[in-house]
Amino acid sequence: MDGDVANNVGNWQWVAGTGIDTRPNRIFNPMVQAKRLDPNGDYVRRYVPELTEVEAVAIHEPWKLGLLRPADYPEPIVDHIEAVRRFRAARSGEA
Repeated sequence: MDGDVANNVGNWQWVAGTGIDTRPNRIFNPMVQAKRLDPNGDYVRRYVPELTEVEAVAIHEPWKLGLLRPADYPEPIVDHIEAVRRFRAARSGEA
């Protein structure tokens, strides 16, 4: 739907941390990207119909604002803050 073979290869390498990168400690944050590139939640609403009626302020993290019952929308699988902490500890040799 939004694929671009030439562009996607480099992006997937960047996200996976396997490409050549001058900033090896770069951490991809999907919430920051979503808020920056889809501030009104148009893309989210198109592909996640259960969030159609959620206000823009909560569209990217609806579980945090208690707008939906937990049974309606699950919490994230990965705790980004904890994942970043573990990554930084591993990179510094403190893991």
